[in-house]
Amino acid sequence: MRNRVQKALDYVRSRSDGVPEAAVVLGSGLGAFADALEDRTVIPYGDIPGWPVSTAPGHAGRLVLGKVAQKYVAVMQGRVHYYEGYSMEDVVFPVRVFASMGVKTYVATNAVGAADHALSPGDVVLLYDHINWMGANPLRGPDTPWWNPRFPDMTHAYDRKLIEAAERAAEKEGILVRRGVYMAFSGPSFETPAEVRMARLLGATVVGMSTVPEVITANAMGMRVCGISCVANHGAGMTENTLTGDEVLEEMAKASDRLIRLLKGLFREME
Repeated sequence: MRNRVQKALDYVRSRSDGVPEAAVVLGSGLGAFADALEDRTVIPYGDIPGWPVSTAPGHAGRLVLGKVAQKYVAVMQGRVHYYEGYSMEDVVFPVRVFASMGVKTYVATNAVGAADHALSPGDVVLLYDHINWMGANPLRGPDTPWWNPRFPDMTHAYDRKLIEAAERAAEKEGILVRRGVYMAFSGPSFETPAEVRMARLLGATVVGMSTVPEVITANAMGMRVCGISCVANHGAGMTENTLTGDEVLEEMAKASDRLIRLLKGLFREME
């Protein structure tokens, strides 16, 4: 794994204009932010040695380097998921590369289902905590002290200053946001009504199938993390509607403009 990360790191460095101030991963149907960068360098995942290639709909599978709000950033148009059959090692591979490169901030966006009745499709949630219900942890396995401590603390997995910066940006952009807790399931089947009720009882606000492994690894490697969720649908059993992947992509297309404005605002507000 260490050699694999180094090969990818060497390639990305050869195509970059320095160390990005932040890495951003764009969730299902949210890839438009990368198209808004200035002075872009676009790298298909397949060109980067060892980099896993996205297979999920709405994930273009490209790394885009460029500037936003005068900050140089690395933007992933799509991620790979545990449900695609990838190992946890593959899922967090990009995080390992970015952290090894010296990137200090990791911004994870995603499409989610609402577990809270107060949320509706199109709402934006800033994550301040999560529940890992995936049945796996990306740090499981041999000790890797050159990357991270064996037992990293997760008390503040989502950086409080970044949450506040995102809230300031949202206020200036006229975007309503609220804080929430993300509960990660392994997927790819949508959650059952009983599972959504369980998530709500356990304190989750939204549910999804990604992000948490990346956040755990980013924290373990010393990165600050900001999590931004866009609600695509009500969780199973909260309405009479059935859930489909197409519905997720349609709702995220509607939310794309707000996400772009929020992310631009976040980078303007970041210290």
